[in-house]
Amino acid sequence: MTETEPPTHPQPALTSRERFLAACRCEPLDRPPVWLMRQAGRCLPEYRELKERYSFLQLVQTPHLAAEVTLQPIRRFGFDAAIIFSDILVIAEALGQPYRFTDGEGIRMAWTIEYGHHVDRLDPAAVPERLEYVAEALRLTRTELGNGTALLGFAGSPWTLANFMLEGGSAPQFSKALHLFRENPKLYGRLAEKLAIAIADYLRLQVAAGADAVQVFDTLGGTAPAADFDELSGRWLRDIVAEVRDLAPVILFAKGVNDRWPSLGATRAQVLGVDWTVPLRSVADQLPRNVAVQGNLDPALLKTDPETVAGAVRELLETMRGRPGHICNLGHGVPPEARLDCLQALVRAVHEFR
Repeated sequence: MTETEPPTHPQPALTSRERFLAACRCEPLDRPPVWLMRQAGRCLPEYRELKERYSFLQLVQTPHLAAEVTLQPIRRFGFDAAIIFSDILVIAEALGQPYRFTDGEGIRMAWTIEYGHHVDRLDPAAVPERLEYVAEALRLTRTELGNGTALLGFAGSPWTLANFMLEGGSAPQFSKALHLFRENPKLYGRLAEKLAIAIADYLRLQVAAGADAVQVFDTLGGTAPAADFDELSGRWLRDIVAEVRDLAPVILFAKGVNDRWPSLGATRAQVLGVDWTVPLRSVADQLPRNVAVQGNLDPALLKTDPETVAGAVRELLETMRGRPGHICNLGHGVPPEARLDCLQALVRAVHEFR
């Protein structure tokens, strides 16, 4: 070193938690953080072992079991963030509309919303107490993770939840929420408002219990007609984000909503999730530089081979080079048929990228 050269000090290595939160703030990073939607459960043998002894709802509603399932993919793959093991329909149950899983019919609600008095039965004030088991699962998980790994909470969106609650569970084609909006917009608004209040309270509960960030899943967002999207979903998403964004970063994932980026940006969520059907960089370039993007590998890649996965990851990361605020993820959830070696290859490719 010459006398004119300033001394160099190596930058301290970031923890996974610090890296994830820096990406949410759109700070420059040497590589993006990586986690995957539905990374807990389904394809993991250790999860399937638990499922032989407990039902899905038992796993969700028992704090130490939910924490264990949340931690399983962190131990195996070293993701930068864990997402609490739960279900979007816990909100419906906490409001007073329980659900169950059936063989061959998917999700069934205990009763179906059909009339105004059904909406009146829903009680947002009861949600925080009834979902205390999720808060306890988060606290247990936070203790196990320490400060090294980010922890995420989540909830479904009002539009997505309303669809399940009005259909009475799973449906080949969700149509009753849109029908209610067209026939009785005031009643749809009453339902969506109750859901928005409950969701905001629930997300605040999760942050208080240790979540570093929260994700709102508008999984059925793409089924809302573009002309009606704001009344069906967008306005309620804005209300929820406004209640939470100053407490923790909010990630908004609206699946299939690829023609409404200005509307999604207007929610003021710090991070927007992107599905796998559009180029991620083209979406990022439509957004302000202080809005991060999450995604958007095709989940089907995880059923191929490690070399194919690694190549796709490197290609995605190269397209995002120079654009701060990228959280590497899939464009939807991990499929049940995902290969473990493909998951490992995905994480390794991100961790080795420079």
